[in-house]
This record gives sequence, structure tokens and C-alpha cells, in this order.
Amino acid sequence: MHVRWHVRFMASPLPAKWPITVLSRAQWGTLSGRGSSRVYAIVRCGGRQEKVALDDVLAVDKLADEEAGSSVTFPALLVVDGSTVISDAAELSGYQVTAEVVGPAKGPKINMIHYRNKTGYKRRQGHRQQYTQVRITGIAKA
Repeated sequence: MHVRWHVRFMASPLPAKWPITVLSRAQWGTLSGRGSSRVYAIVRCGGRQEKVALDDVLAVDKLADEEAGSSVTFPALLVVDGSTVISDAAELSGYQVTAEVVGPAKGPKINMIHYRNKTGYKRRQGHRQQYTQVRITGIAKA
């Protein structure tokens, strides 16, 4: 008995931002928010770890009782501030990553087809994951 699952993603590609500019390596550090002085953190949200910086918008698993505009905090697992790397658990307990809920979002549509050969057995199932978009508003010592 052979069971085959066919999974097909039905998501539209992200729109390209035109015009696309090509930068040399020397110009990378001159952009605002880039370079060695950028503060970022690794946070735990939804069972996964995400690298976040100030004003980043990321999609996390759906937060149950959060409305747009409300504030959420995430535990920091690592904080990098320029050349300073903080990974000590005692020191990280004082750091707080705050985010503002932007609103709900949905992932790509996934179609699953269950098919058994020569029996006429076919089943279709679809899934679309629910997410919450958050914007990082602060990485600071509490």
C-alpha cells in the first residue's frame, strides 16, 4: 500500500521594489541602520528564534489576545551592540525586546492531495497558517 502526498504552495511572489540599486561593498556600511553600530538581538517567539533589530517587522505565530497597537515583550537570548556581544543569562535577564502588534497576517495556501493508485481514492485538504505581524520598537535594558 503506497500513500503519496503532494504538497503545492499557492503563494504569489513578493513584488519587487523598483528601481533596484546595486551597491559596492564600500557603500554597504553607509546605509542608515547598517554597519557595525547596528544593535540587534536574537529573541524567542513561537518556539523559534528570530534575529530582530529596531523597526523590523516580522511575522510570528498568531498571538491569541493581542489587538493592533498593543505592546508585546519577547525574551532576549543574545544581544549584539556594535562590537559588544552579550550572551550571559544573568545579564540578559535585564534586557527587554518590546514590539508593537501591527495586525494579523496569513501564510501561503498549502494544498495537500492524498491519492491511492487504482482504487479511485482521492482526498484534498488545504491549510493556511495564521500569523501576527509585529514591529520591534525597542531593545533596551529594563
